[in-house]
Amino acid sequence: MADSDPHLAADPEAVKRHPTLFRAIRQRRNPRLRRSDITVTDDRAVKRAVKAASLGNAMEWFDFGIYSYLAVTLGHVFFPSGNDTSQLLSSFATFAVAFLVRPLGGMVFGPMGDKIGRKKVLALTMILMAVGTFAIGVIPSHDAIGLWAPALLIFFRLVQGFSTGGEYGGASTFIAEYAPDKRRGYFGSFLEFGTLAGYVGAAGLVTALAALLDTGQMESWGWRIPFLVAGPLGLVGLYLRLRLDETPAFQKLEGGTVHASEAADHVETTAKGDLARIFRQYWPTLILCICLVGAYNITDYMLLSYMPTYLSDELGYSETHGLLILLAVMVFLMLIISQVGKLSDRFGRKPLLMTGMLGFFFLSLPAFLLIRQGGIPAITIGMLMLGLSLVCMLGTMSAALPALFPTPVRYGSLSVGYNLSASLFGGTTPLVITALISWSGTNLMPAFYAMAAALVGVIAVACMKETAQKPLAGSPPSVETEEEAAELCAGQTPEPKF
Repeated sequence: MADSDPHLAADPEAVKRHPTLFRAIRQRRNPRLRRSDITVTDDRAVKRAVKAASLGNAMEWFDFGIYSYLAVTLGHVFFPSGNDTSQLLSSFATFAVAFLVRPLGGMVFGPMGDKIGRKKVLALTMILMAVGTFAIGVIPSHDAIGLWAPALLIFFRLVQGFSTGGEYGGASTFIAEYAPDKRRGYFGSFLEFGTLAGYVGAAGLVTALAALLDTGQMESWGWRIPFLVAGPLGLVGLYLRLRLDETPAFQKLEGGTVHASEAADHVETTAKGDLARIFRQYWPTLILCICLVGAYNITDYMLLSYMPTYLSDELGYSETHGLLILLAVMVFLMLIISQVGKLSDRFGRKPLLMTGMLGFFFLSLPAFLLIRQGGIPAITIGMLMLGLSLVCMLGTMSAALPALFPTPVRYGSLSVGYNLSASLFGGTTPLVITALISWSGTNLMPAFYAMAAALVGVIAVACMKETAQKPLAGSPPSVETEEEAAELCAGQTPEPKF
């Protein structure tokens, strides 16, 4: 300390002559944490927060899944009869519209979440998402109202995409700010458990409907069922979110119920989440976030969204066949994801993320060679190789990303970075892979695309700081028990000298 302080380094003799004075100066500049600075989490409140955030995420991906799995049917219902390809392209173009407005949603809801609170904005995004999805289920067909049908479909897809822009950044911020520092990875992993649950619910429901109904019934009314389910689900999610308290970190930011002494004064006491400030002050971290999310989203969408299409279009399997294998892989990932979260708390975010990125870099080609061989065992092993690499990222990313940014701009920065990246790289993945296969003539292009994404991810992970078991930037420490808080305070107190 003396070496880094010009006033103390100037005269070592003065330090020796007046130790008490110089100790007081040091303490003034680096004040000790007091017990009132440290947040002791309420286990029940943390679990309620995790449930409410995860259900919203599950709804988001349930909607994403049903639209992509029903793309062919929706093409027939909403777009004028023509050839199947143009109907499918129209359907996927409408699907892509939601991704175009996601960054706009992030830019509106993110800074709003830093200004008025995480809870209010998460309740608002839940309402918009449920309304958008439910409304699609009641739109009359093209045969009934003509061009109004696709126009209404596009409008409600825009509502869905806009609301989704505030969802992931807010939900991951909410869990990260509620969880104790030593278990942020474990609790954060349940957000991605919600992602997998949404996909599994969508795939399971669409597969069941396809098995029970014929094509005529499916196009007449069957396709509406998954969209209408979103209404009651949204009401449950809204109820859970409205019962929550604001996060302890945001309460401190607002000068609310969490009081702190000078040791926590670097936590800013005003919430100015303005976009200009985010781009001006945090652009290096924003670029790091975009690279991490891009690598993660390309591999995620390739496996969880594109794979059934790959198996049917490139390898000639029935769509239900590919969906059932993917369902089994996703259920397996759901069973182990919280254990990955625990590992990231124990060993750190960087080792787990690096394992996932290197897994995709080295295993993508062997996995796709296996999948290309055909047969259920080979396809399952290939998809499990990709799935185990992905789960290292799924179980860790929702704790790693919020920790990149300080509390006053966390929701806004993460919403902007995440949604820009998801829009540029995530939503375009199926389109880019299909174009690359067509251009190159080889159906191994998904492997090369995943390897390129993973290489960017490896560099991004190498550049990020380790944040496991540390307080979030701009927030006081968060622990599980009063004993831990007392230990933390006692750990700073030097042994008395006699």
